[in-house]
Amino acid sequence: MSERLRIELEESKAEIARLRDRLAMGMPPIHKDLSLISLIPKWSGEERAAPLEEFLSSIEGAAKMGRWSQKDCVQLATLRLLDPARAFYNANLDLHAAEVTWESFKAAFRERFRDVRPDQFYFSKLQTAKQGKNEDPHEFADRCRGLAQNVMGRDSDHIAQRIDGEFWGFTNNDS
Repeated sequence: MSERLRIELEESKAEIARLRDRLAMGMPPIHKDLSLISLIPKWSGEERAAPLEEFLSSIEGAAKMGRWSQKDCVQLATLRLLDPARAFYNANLDLHAAEVTWESFKAAFRERFRDVRPDQFYFSKLQTAKQGKNEDPHEFADRCRGLAQNVMGRDSDHIAQRIDGEFWGFTNNDS
């Protein structure tokens, strides 16, 4: 525990030195809005949890609005983790290193919590999709589109994107 406090103290001293340098150069300090953490949902990594990409994009959106650094993203993401995602984080010592980047953090979580279900699973769900009793047509279409994207993947193939867009009624005549 004392090692962790020593590291935090060193980081705090470095941050104070950076702020003093900014003030000496006439640059105002950057004010971070950490209250935006309340916009980030807690994430467990369980099957019923929101998708990982949704969790990561909520962090990145809040970071952009709140002027957070990449290091802030890592620290705030860890605060929002629940088991089993928290257990994965705790067991992965590389993610606790001072030099861990937001990109390496995301890559580790994407690797660990990647969807292992085959395309056939999503294809079957798409084939058997029915509009829910209290689901409006737009919500149903969005849900079907999400299933179709899981089947097709987010392909960089322009032809696949065009077919997908035409199927869902979003044509791009520039292609």
